[in-house]
Amino acid sequence: MAAASHRRSLRTRRTLVVSAAFVAAGVGAGAIVMSANAGTVDLYHQTLAAKDGWASSGTGTTGGSKADAAHTFTVSTRAELVKALGSATDTTPRIVKVKGTIDANTNDSGKKLTCADYASGTGYSLSAYLKAYDPATYGRSKLPSGTQEKARAAAQTKQAKNIVFKVPANTTIVGVPGTNAGLTGGMLQIQKVDNVIVRNLAFSATEDCFPQWDPTDGDDGNWNSNYDSVTLRGATHVWADHNSFTDAPHLDSSNPKYYGREYQIHDGALDITKSSDLVTVSRNQFTNHDKTMLIGSSDSEPSGKLRVSIHHNVWKGIVQRAPLARVGQVHIYNNLYDVTPLNGYAVQYSINSRAKAQVVAENNYWKVPSSVKVAKLLSGDGTGSIKGSGNLVNGTTTDLVAAYNAASSKDLKTTVNWTPALTSGLESSAKNLPTSLATTTGAGVLK
Repeated sequence: MAAASHRRSLRTRRTLVVSAAFVAAGVGAGAIVMSANAGTVDLYHQTLAAKDGWASSGTGTTGGSKADAAHTFTVSTRAELVKALGSATDTTPRIVKVKGTIDANTNDSGKKLTCADYASGTGYSLSAYLKAYDPATYGRSKLPSGTQEKARAAAQTKQAKNIVFKVPANTTIVGVPGTNAGLTGGMLQIQKVDNVIVRNLAFSATEDCFPQWDPTDGDDGNWNSNYDSVTLRGATHVWADHNSFTDAPHLDSSNPKYYGREYQIHDGALDITKSSDLVTVSRNQFTNHDKTMLIGSSDSEPSGKLRVSIHHNVWKGIVQRAPLARVGQVHIYNNLYDVTPLNGYAVQYSINSRAKAQVVAENNYWKVPSSVKVAKLLSGDGTGSIKGSGNLVNGTTTDLVAAYNAASSKDLKTTVNWTPALTSGLESSAKNLPTSLATTTGAGVLK
């Protein structure tokens, strides 16, 4: 949510995708996208099309399209991925082709690692942690501290060193078509770098073995985890396209409760924080997840950043944050939201605008069962804006902001201070989205 093949609806552009014996740096077959409108574009060198959302602004987003043979890699293991990414400070253009599914919870020899392996040698145990910070004895007024909290943090640090992959500037990471390409149990960290493309990857099972108990979070406390499948922190010019995100196979319904609160091992799916800017999120699938996309990590983030375009994505079985937007100028268009409860994931809201965020939401489609009130589809803190138009609920044009405001004491504002201009591919009607997005979104579509 592009090269010429994403400048207009997949339904209308009639792109033919074929495999070809394209050899790059001696790594074997590549993929060529054949477009009836713009000739052929090698998938691995494809760049974001002009005017395709905020990431096309200024210098645009080209990722590693200028990579030479020495910086073009095909990877199938965690160790190979680490080597291909290299140093996070190396700005040399690179292309990383992911072949098959990489398990982040493996060592350099490919041996499977478990939570017990990360905890080993730290002194951490869940039973000891639960005993040490039981609210009945520890109280609820302060964060955990002391021996077991230090041990938990040390174990979490060990896991992070293994499953967090730091992406350098000028990088394209793309799944090799036909290989079920993806990353399980890991996080791509795009931090303080410019010009990154992430495409055609299935992200699953990003799990924190060592959630932290925070008795001060909300009225009853919460368990908070630490890893997103993809996280942007102070990043610029990022294009995330044709990826899939899910908690599976471990769904939240399987999480136990401690201290009466869910032991949450999942964090975000794709979070855009710390004044990240100029981001386009297109044609992804988000399923079976709670806190899905956070734009802005704090209400106090400075203005002028967090400009994000979100288009032609499918959101299904999502509880909240689709997205939650703070501060920035966010364009949300031509997305499909299916808020039917799925695998225990029941919607709290789809879009939240807070901290003076300026959101334009147009021509999106919501599938809403009779058990869900339309007023629940939006949320806000009374300072955010959502300018909505052309949004459909079960095929009927619906003023979602009016529905929310009629039921809320903190009204969403209905005017914004900007007008979207980078809107290539914007469809003027949402009515066909349930059909067209069913086969044109997520990992595995690009051939």
